[in-house]
Amino acid sequence: MPITNLSDQLRRDEADKQFAYDDATGKTLLKGMTLIANLTIGVGHNLTANGLSQKVRDFILADDEAIVTAALEANFPWTMGLDEARKGALLNLTFNIGSLSKWPKFMAAMKAGDWPTAKAELLDSAANHQEPQRISRLAIQVETGFWQ
Repeated sequence: MPITNLSDQLRRDEADKQFAYDDATGKTLLKGMTLIANLTIGVGHNLTANGLSQKVRDFILADDEAIVTAALEANFPWTMGLDEARKGALLNLTFNIGSLSKWPKFMAAMKAGDWPTAKAELLDSAANHQEPQRISRLAIQVETGFWQ
């Protein structure tokens, strides 16, 4: 399925799982064959037994996207003028690493529209060593302005 928006990209890069998992390892929270805990959320919703429906996961993703977008635009108002794919790359990175303020050279290149330098800064980042496939895709997206 081609990637055409932030939601599709985050489902691929962050995962879309019905049951609780360890974000660091991607493993479902199991100990042997026994669940570690009866994880519950909201008003008595047992995640261990019931997980989250696709409808709820879609709602949470949309809410998280709105929160991250508001934070990005508050910290970097100029991002409101970016095309959807390049802004989507910044939002994807924010989901992954948090605030982009710790990447001043990358953000300066993005603000200036210097896409080759922004790509190079992204590929030279510590994040590229942790998630090279994801960062490589986002670097191409930053350079070309097309969803990857």
